[in-house]
Amino acid sequence: CFVQKWINLSFFLVRLDTEFDHFLLDMKPYVLKHPNKSERQRCAIWIKKLCDPATCGSGLIGRKNRNMYAHLLLHMLRRGVLEGPFTTKPEPGSLKTLPTYMVRATASGGDTCGCILSQAGLFVFLSLCVDGGLKADMSPDDSDLEARLNSWNLGVSPEACLRLPGSVQLSAGCSSLQVKSDISLCFQTDMKIKVLEAKHQEEKLKMQQRHDADVEKILDRKNGEIEETKSLYRAKQKEWEEMIRKLEKKVQSVLRESQVIRQSKDKQIAELRKMSDQSADSLKNEWEKKLHAAVTEMEQDKFQLQKKHTENIQELLEDTNLRLTKMETEYNARSQATEQTVRELELRVKQQSVEVEKGNALRQKVTQEKAQLEIHLASLSAELQEADRRIMILQKEKEQQREQHQQTMQQLQAKHETDMSHLHQEHNLSAAKASELIEELEKAVSQIKQQLQDSEHRRQQQVRVSALHSEAEKERTEAKRKISRLEDALREMESQLDRARESQRQQIQQADMALEQFKKQVELSSEKAYADMKLQMEKVEEDLIRSKSLRKNQAKEFSQQLDALRQKYEQQMAEQRMQHEQERTRLQQQHSAEKDSLVQERQREASSLERQARAALHQHQQHTQEWRKRDAQTISDLEVQLSGLREELQQARVQHKQQLAEMALLQEEKEERAILDKEASLDRLRSDMERIRIDLERSHQQEKDAAHEKINSRLKQIEKEYGQKLARSAQLIAELQTSACDSKEEAVGLQQAMEKQLKEANARWDQERRTITQHADQASKALQEKVESLQRQLHCSEKKLLSRELETEEKVTLVHQEYEQKIKGLMPAELRQELEDTITSLKAQVTFLQKRASLLQEDLDACRSRRSAPPVRLCRNV
Repeated sequence: CFVQKWINLSFFLVRLDTEFDHFLLDMKPYVLKHPNKSERQRCAIWIKKLCDPATCGSGLIGRKNRNMYAHLLLHMLRRGVLEGPFTTKPEPGSLKTLPTYMVRATASGGDTCGCILSQAGLFVFLSLCVDGGLKADMSPDDSDLEARLNSWNLGVSPEACLRLPGSVQLSAGCSSLQVKSDISLCFQTDMKIKVLEAKHQEEKLKMQQRHDADVEKILDRKNGEIEETKSLYRAKQKEWEEMIRKLEKKVQSVLRESQVIRQSKDKQIAELRKMSDQSADSLKNEWEKKLHAAVTEMEQDKFQLQKKHTENIQELLEDTNLRLTKMETEYNARSQATEQTVRELELRVKQQSVEVEKGNALRQKVTQEKAQLEIHLASLSAELQEADRRIMILQKEKEQQREQHQQTMQQLQAKHETDMSHLHQEHNLSAAKASELIEELEKAVSQIKQQLQDSEHRRQQQVRVSALHSEAEKERTEAKRKISRLEDALREMESQLDRARESQRQQIQQADMALEQFKKQVELSSEKAYADMKLQMEKVEEDLIRSKSLRKNQAKEFSQQLDALRQKYEQQMAEQRMQHEQERTRLQQQHSAEKDSLVQERQREASSLERQARAALHQHQQHTQEWRKRDAQTISDLEVQLSGLREELQQARVQHKQQLAEMALLQEEKEERAILDKEASLDRLRSDMERIRIDLERSHQQEKDAAHEKINSRLKQIEKEYGQKLARSAQLIAELQTSACDSKEEAVGLQQAMEKQLKEANARWDQERRTITQHADQASKALQEKVESLQRQLHCSEKKLLSRELETEEKVTLVHQEYEQKIKGLMPAELRQELEDTITSLKAQVTFLQKRASLLQEDLDACRSRRSAPPVRLCRNV
């Protein structure tokens, strides 16, 4: 009893370990494919804790708790959401037991955990059922007992645990020596199988670890390369963002200036619209007067047409009244004729009613015949009841025979069981001898197969390692080629970007050179003036008395010269600045257009490079998945070989069981044959009784059908006669309806003629209306052409004004340069500040005027494009 309980416990422990291994294998792809990196790391920490026997416990309860945690984690990974205890890192120390609601959730996800939980009281039962003789070898603590059970589990497999109880039951009747020899042989074979399985699992785990390490190295290298490329892209993106921010600032300043110009242009456009609205109102008033005159003429014509229409309708009414009187006279004559026909029909109906009474008499006769047939049916039913009584008697006899047969069968079964017990004993002795021979042969076969498997496994490992090395080298070369290609493409892009930047810088420099030169000249002149003034002040402190008179005279002359020069050269300065700012605006527009095109090209090239990088990553992931599939196939092949060896061991035992089953089947077939013979005789009696009953029913139905046919023939004759009479009356009614329809058709024809006349009048009025609208459209088009010619004249005048302003600006710049060269060393600080203030104010005015002119040109172009639609609107208004 203790050995059997111990075997059951070791079976459950091994089963829990195998289930935990399956959970880990199922979890691996979900953890690797999980998108969140932090959750992946947390899952890895939990898996390490579950694999540690020190924290989970090596006993039955600890393994159950570990499997429940693993099953719950697998369930959450399949859903893609981590909840419960897995949202945080595991606490140090032993695992806590899961609450009941989580146990229910895991039990609903699979049946295996439910089977294990149903056997939760096994360990407690074993601890209570230990004999007193075994207490000397075992400690009283539960932990020592669990440790010993775990040590016993190392040499016991699930199949051995399944086989041992059967062998113990078979050898119950044999001697104690045979029991011990059988148990020792079973343990030896199971220990060898367990050792082989442990070696195979160790080799498999080593291969998996090596493969995982190689894959992690490749992934780390690839991730480093990808991060380097990402850093390069980010640096370039930052440079582009800085350039974009600078351009946005410039665009915002331009937009502010454009808003100011837009407001001024809106005012001018509003004034122009007022002028156009006034001219349109005057034209509308003239066209409305013309329309009123045309409408009055149309109304007069319409009134005359209505008079004519009323006269025609009166004439038609008179004609229709005359025709209606004629129709009424004809209708009265026809109604009298119909009354006569109706009287004749009533007489015929009376005759037919007499004939119907005769048919009722015949129907009574048929009912009498029916009553006689019912009496005949009653006699037949009595005969049927007698036949049923006979059948009941036969059934009772059949039940008595069945009871006798069952008694005989029971006696035969008792004899059969005694014979089978003797056969079983003889067969057990022969099976014990055969099992010893089979085990010796199995040992030799297993040794040979192990040697073959080891040699094949080594050869396959060498081939796989060589193939993996070759594939890794190929992938490295391909990756290096791709990286070189990407680097070349990046270099080309960088060279193009540098060229574009240089061209942009040159353009910007060319655009800003004029302003910078002017500023440099002003700064140089100011610096020189300050240096000269310092030297002069030092000299003036020594010779103030001597130079007062000279200074006064020079100041007077200088002030006179400045006043004269200001009046002459301010106009020239303003004209030249206007020209300079116009050129600057043109250059800025060209620069912005070129910059936008370059930015778009860079974005396209960056998107293409990102796509290529993503494609390379996708290919690499596909290769890694293929490698994993190949490794899984090799592992599955090895597992199939192990299962084949196990199946061969089981087949020898299955054959023995089949022989016993065949003996039992032969005896069952003999019993079934006897039962089938009796049932066949009973089925024959039942078939004879059913044939008699069917013949009686057929004769009865034939008699019923004959009577129904006679009645139906008579009724059909009566219905034909009545149908002929109704057809004659329907013909008379149809003739009257045709005459009424003819009169209605004549009235409809008159109405259609009147409607045609009305349609013709409406068509004429529509044509006249269309001609009026066409004249109005032509007049509106002529007015629109005049407006466009005036707009063109305005545009030409504005262009002339702009050209004149540019010429004046060029002149002002030339004068300004000459003036600065003359007054470099003579200008004091106060005068210089005043001149700079005037220059800045003039620049602001010139830029404002240039922007206003550009916005006015854009608005004029938009107005021209919009004024292609007004003719249609004017036609609709008319």
